[in-house]
Amino acid sequence: MTEDNYSLTTEFILIGFTDHPKLKTVLFVVFLSIYLVTMVGNLGLVALILMERRLHTPMYIFLGNLALMDSCCACAITPKMLENFFSKDRMISLYECMAQFYFLCLAETADCFLLAAMAYDRYVAICSPLQYHTLMSKKLCLQMTAGAYIAGNLHSMIHIVFLFWLTFCRSHQINHFFCDVLPLFKLSCVDPYINELLIFIFSGSVQVFSIIIVIISYLCILFMIFKMKSKEGRGKALSTCASHFLSVSMFYGSLLFVYIRPNSVKEEDKDIPVAIFYTLVIPLLNPFIYSLRNKEVINAMKRNIKKIL
Repeated sequence: MTEDNYSLTTEFILIGFTDHPKLKTVLFVVFLSIYLVTMVGNLGLVALILMERRLHTPMYIFLGNLALMDSCCACAITPKMLENFFSKDRMISLYECMAQFYFLCLAETADCFLLAAMAYDRYVAICSPLQYHTLMSKKLCLQMTAGAYIAGNLHSMIHIVFLFWLTFCRSHQINHFFCDVLPLFKLSCVDPYINELLIFIFSGSVQVFSIIIVIISYLCILFMIFKMKSKEGRGKALSTCASHFLSVSMFYGSLLFVYIRPNSVKEEDKDIPVAIFYTLVIPLLNPFIYSLRNKEVINAMKRNIKKIL
């Protein structure tokens, strides 16, 4: 192989959303609006939980950290994507690429464990209310939250370290709107088999473990709801659980489709619409799904608005 043919790539071009140049202004406005609402909703929820002492309970500690990670996900992906709508070269360096994936992987992994912790918290609160403060102490809550961040960092670092072992000498075009690992594997001039195996093992383990906890917790909650004598209480509980479970299903479903399905590296063209869900839509919806139907959060918002005014 000649030196020209083996020139290493240290910069990439993100070509996601370039198929429809006439729509770039519309897409820019839509994604900018989503980004602003996401950041205001999530960071506003974090600030509210920090300021309101009544919300310093395990449920809201998990919710606040979920909102923080959703903000991290939005910050990792959206600014570069918005810049690229009007950028001539749409370039991203290898180190920027690694940083973008690191923060995305951190946020998504932490979200998986936080959603599992939230499901377990709701299970204890509904199915064992008298033992709630014993089974879900603040110490355990903080340990679970710290565990989610540690797992997120370790998961990200493992993939980043093995990504640096790859050399990229093929095309420098990434068919995506952010720097994801699966499109990068296709650009590698060495076999990324180990990287693909690590994605399958670690991402699969994280998702399967947390999904099992979520499903078992919600099945127990549903069983308890159907035992309720009050139709009104049953209806409210079912409505709340349904909206929560819908959000969780979209999040896990999109991650499983992108990273765990067979031939996921070869079928990257299908990933962009699905990736929009777990990087943009879910972080946008979460603060509204988990807080706007919550009386404690709404009352806390009213109290703080009155203080400001």
